[in-house]
Amino acid sequence: MELEIVTPEKVIFQGEVQEIYVTTADGPIGIFPHHINLFSKLVPGELKLKISGKDQFMALTSGFLEISNNKVTILADYAVPAEEIQVEKAMEAKKRAEEILKKKESQIDAQDFAAAQAELAKAIAEIRVATHRKKRTVN
Repeated sequence: MELEIVTPEKVIFQGEVQEIYVTTADGPIGIFPHHINLFSKLVPGELKLKISGKDQFMALTSGFLEISNNKVTILADYAVPAEEIQVEKAMEAKKRAEEILKKKESQIDAQDFAAAQAELAKAIAEIRVATHRKKRTVN
């Protein structure tokens, strides 16, 4: 089946895949060729792809998933392949976001609060994917 992963900045991936595993608002799902048509909201987490028999992983934040006529489209706010994740930067971003979110409502406006929440979700997704990938390469 064909997969396209698009973020506001660019197309992250476009090509044929054998399997897709992703977490939707209703829970994790596996997508195989000729899956029924579906439209769903995505939550931050890990995206697992099977391409030419090999597993590949990505971190993604919220977005949407559409399956139609054996084509899967993922529109994500952010997506990054596991091998491109910089764990140190993700840890720093997580710490910064947590510090902002600890402030009282009177010290932070709604826009900054929402941006910090988004940054925290992104950092957590990256750290999880990088940690899982590291464990898989060790085993």
